[in-house]
Amino acid sequence: MSEFMVSQWLIGIAIIFDLVSFQFKQKRHIVACLAVSGVLISSHFALLQQWTAAGLMLVAAIRYVVTIFSHSKLLMSLFLAISSFVTLVTFAGPLSLISFAGSATQTVAAFSQSDQRLRQLMIIGTSLWLLNNTLVGSPTAVLMELLFIASNLVGYYRFYGTRLALD
Repeated sequence: MSEFMVSQWLIGIAIIFDLVSFQFKQKRHIVACLAVSGVLISSHFALLQQWTAAGLMLVAAIRYVVTIFSHSKLLMSLFLAISSFVTLVTFAGPLSLISFAGSATQTVAAFSQSDQRLRQLMIIGTSLWLLNNTLVGSPTAVLMELLFIASNLVGYYRFYGTRLALD
């Protein structure tokens, strides 16, 4: 099996964790699923030799585990700095900037104390990753991001109805 096909299988498994994640109400359950998904997505990007995205997703997986225990703005700043460093070291053009923007938005989301704010910011960050995955040419990753957005919206509607408070 080619590396491309293995990468697509990894995304298929990540899709399951992503879809389940936003059907939980408690933030710690959401981010635990996202941490597992992050490791799988990082491996997917490594197989596609998209090193900025691979590094950022590995940082994201670690970040999700940390946010189970802390919402410290200092830690958020540290993860933003680490993501900036990964992007600088692996920089390969516009795709690196797009994946960094998605990662930075999701970093702020992950450190939000409110699951509602987490969901709102994740939609923005996921939209940036959707653009990245489209440009990378990974059809299963594009599907994953679309399903992730849909799952997030379903979960948001289940728990908050049509309230879109952006506190």
